[in-house]
Order: sequence, then structure tokens, then C-alpha cells
Amino acid sequence: MKSKLTRPELSWILYDVANSAFTMLVATTIPILFRSLAEANGVDSAHASGMWGLVTSAAVLILAVMSPILGALADYENMKKRLFVLFLTIGVCGLLGLCVTQDWMAYMLLFVVARVGYSACNVFYDSMLTDITTDERMDRISSYGYAWGYIGSCVPFIIGILLIFVKPFGLDTLTATQLSFLITAVWWVGMTIPLLKNVKQVHYLENRQDKVSHAFRRIGITLKKISKDKKLLSFIIAYFCYIDGVYTIISMATTYGGEVGIGQTDMILALLLTQFVAFPCAILSGVLAEKIGSLKLIRFFIAVYACVCVFAFQMSHAWEFWVMAVVVGMAQGGIQSLSRAYFGKLIPKEESNEYFGFFDIFGKFADFFGPLIVSFCAFALGSSRYGVLALILLFIIGFVLLSKISVNGSQEEQA
Repeated sequence: MKSKLTRPELSWILYDVANSAFTMLVATTIPILFRSLAEANGVDSAHASGMWGLVTSAAVLILAVMSPILGALADYENMKKRLFVLFLTIGVCGLLGLCVTQDWMAYMLLFVVARVGYSACNVFYDSMLTDITTDERMDRISSYGYAWGYIGSCVPFIIGILLIFVKPFGLDTLTATQLSFLITAVWWVGMTIPLLKNVKQVHYLENRQDKVSHAFRRIGITLKKISKDKKLLSFIIAYFCYIDGVYTIISMATTYGGEVGIGQTDMILALLLTQFVAFPCAILSGVLAEKIGSLKLIRFFIAVYACVCVFAFQMSHAWEFWVMAVVVGMAQGGIQSLSRAYFGKLIPKEESNEYFGFFDIFGKFADFFGPLIVSFCAFALGSSRYGVLALILLFIIGFVLLSKISVNGSQEEQA
């Protein structure tokens, strides 16, 4: 990519910096505080892991049901940004609620609100990739988004961690943690402003009075199109499988680490290291994808994650969590950004939001089943270890399906 970033491209990238700060909380201090509140009310460690898995599944299931209709509605002229702002407000309000509650059950409910708002925004945000750049630049721009999101999210996170560890002004741990949530909410809103000013909906369908009923009819039509497009269908099913494991590892990392005895400080610092490792690796993924192909790199990252599952199964020491954090950082940005960009190349641009709605529903249903698997093992077997190991099957299925796509008629080059 020889030319400089355009203003819409840069503004789009900055939103990844905005929302990744919330993602850091989801992976670290939000579940840690939940565990603390739950255990203070007599909930044992394994059941706390199981309950967090269930509430995570509930949040993603809600959005999975909503995604197709939201995506279909957003394809009409000027609708994408309106819906984006609506769910941004919902997500931020949920996060602000987490700043004040000390009731562990209310905490779970507010987390669902924040998670649904955040995830719905991403449906519209991902589809904006087709509005702000070309197919030739898509791998690189998508990778830049994840890369700068990783490094940028560290700013509010580090400020928050310093508050928690140093406890200035006589703050206790609970107040310092909730203040870190407030800082993240302000960061989220502030870094979103450039996108609201500079990103326009270039590809759209003309407005009509029966948008809602027409959107539902279009969902059925799009499902038929996807079912007939073998390459697109195979990729979506593969994505459903491997991203299940990826999202579960992200969302359950600190909960699982706490269960197997890893200290909170080690987990937080190790996951911070993940962000710094992910930054250059995500950018490198975009560069390599232009040379060797997106699907080859995605398959490589899937193999890395399969190894992570085996490693996490036997994990019991803090240094092992640090090693896992580094390895995940090397693969996380690449597998997410290249999957998003590859899908963006396959779909019709004027219906990008609807297609990304289906893309997101597969991702969200995946994120529903992964934590559910871990929760089932926690409740039934008394440990989450077997649930983490079971995720390897999802990576294997995803790898095999992607291998068939790339073998059949050099389809990667046709994307």
C-alpha cells in the first residue's frame, strides 16, 4: 500500500482504538471484579467461572439474533451511522452502570447491556470497511485497525491499572477499578468522534417507506444467495468454528486463569503484554497477506490456536500464562483482521451491512457456544480445563474447511 492513509481510513482505524479499550476490560478487570463480587457473596470459584460463561453467552446470543435485521436496516441510505450511534450510547451507558454497582447480579445484567451495545456497533463498524477503502487496500487497513486498537487500548488500561495498584487519594480496590471503567468510557466516546465526522456511507440501498418489512424479505434472499455461493458458505462455516475458539480464549482467559490459580497481577500484566505483541504482528499480517495470501495465514494462525488449547489444558504456573499470552498476541490480530478483510472482498458492497450482519451472527453464535462449552465442563466436571481442550476440535474443523476453499480452483486469488 504505497499511498498515505486517507482521512476516512484513519478515522475508521481510530474507532478500533476506541472500542479496543472496552475489549481489554472484558478480557481482564471486568471478569476479575465480577469474580471478586460473586465470591464475596459465597459463590465458589468453579461456579463463578460457569456463571460468567453463561452471562457472556447470553450477551452474544442476544446480538446474534439481532444482527441480521440490524445489518439489513443499516444498508439503507444514512441508516448505518444512526444505528451505530444508538448502540454506542447503549454500550457506553452499560459501562457507566458498571462504574457504580456493587451488586454482583446487577453487575451481570449491566455487563450484558454494555456487551450488546459494543458488539452491535461492531456490526456497523466492520461493514464501514467497504465504504472507506478499496479491495486492494482492505487487508492492510483492516490489520492497521486491529494493530492500533491493541496499542491504543493500552493507554486507558495502563492508567486504570495504575489506579488499581497504586490506589492514590486513599481509593480502595473496588473504587479504583470502577474509576478505570469510567476512564475507558470517556476514551471510547472521545476516540469515536473522528469516525462520526469523517466516515460516510458510500454504498447503500435507496430509502423506502417499508424498510423494516423489506429488510426481513432481503434476509431470506441473502440466505439463499449465501447457500448457493459455495466459497462464501464454506468460509462462513469455517469462520464460525475457528472464531468460536478465538473469542472464547479472549473472553474466558482471566476467569480460567483465576480458576487454575494464576494471580490477578500476573494475568493483567500478561494480557497487557499481549497487546504490545499483537501490535506489530497484526501489521505484519497485513503485509504478509498481500504476498502469500490471506487464507494461508489464517490457517497458520488456526494451527497456533490449536496448540494454545493443548498448552492451556495443562497450565498451572504463572510463567505458562505469560507464554500463552505472547503466543496469542502473535496470532490474535492477524486471524481477526484477515478474516474481516477476506469476507469484505467476497460480498456485494451495497449490501455490506446485511452481509456483515450474517458474518457477525456466525461470530456471535460462535462466541455463544464457546463459553457455553467451558461452562458445561465447569459445572459437570468441576473444572474448565476440559472445556478449553475441547475447543481444539473447532480449530481443526475450521482449518479443514479453509483448506478446501484454497485448494478448489485457486479461489483465494479470486477473492
